[in-house]
Amino acid sequence: MSGYLSRAGKGFVPMVLMACAWVPANAQAPMPGAVPDLASDPNAVRVLLAADPESTLAAPMAGRLESMATQLGRHVEKGDVLFRLDCGEPEARLRMASAEVAGARENLRAKVGLRKLDAAGDTEVALARAAADRANAAQALAQTQVGYCTVAAPFAGYVAKVYVRPFESVNAGAPLVDLVSDAPPRLRLNLPSRQLGKVKVGTPFQLDVIETGKQYQAQVTAVNARVDAVAQSIELEGRAEDPGRDLLPGMSGIADFGFAR
Repeated sequence: MSGYLSRAGKGFVPMVLMACAWVPANAQAPMPGAVPDLASDPNAVRVLLAADPESTLAAPMAGRLESMATQLGRHVEKGDVLFRLDCGEPEARLRMASAEVAGARENLRAKVGLRKLDAAGDTEVALARAAADRANAAQALAQTQVGYCTVAAPFAGYVAKVYVRPFESVNAGAPLVDLVSDAPPRLRLNLPSRQLGKVKVGTPFQLDVIETGKQYQAQVTAVNARVDAVAQSIELEGRAEDPGRDLLPGMSGIADFGFAR
């Protein structure tokens, strides 16, 4: 038996050596000085690009949509009217309130005239003045409700999502459209808290954006005043130099501060 194993071993060793020496023709050895894939590095500092600002516009009142000036990806300026709701009832209430104001003012004027003739007392004049103030307040309320008939863009930006269709009936508070600013995106990242002493507002860093495959120069614009004790990290915000306007909200990347790992 020992002789058989000895002979088998003599034939086995060359086979092992041949197997170890065989390398596929398409295999390539890593190039010296090759840059590692930062996106796959578990210690890399991830960055999220967020719109600044971003908002979901909601219906200020219940009603039927009469017109829409929104389309996915459309650019809007601050103050552009995006939606118009049926305003028949609010406008009728405004006319009623305006008529009440006219009547209350006329009554007050008459009471003041009668008081000069000692035909009305101070109490009557005070009550007439209070009625006029109440009518003015009701008119202001009705005017505000008429303003709810239109929804305007609070800032310049792009339409990111539309929730409704023309001539739909909506409830007060129902989402209408997502609007993202056309300003450069804000960078949001979390840095290990052990490196907090190395960063401050104005600290530069390099941003590698996955979607564009490009590198951008950036700097820290804000440092959170509190450390996350669970994650042992500190939240930062930053801005990137983007003359080509390539960066969009929702993109992600890797921040490189040049710290020793």
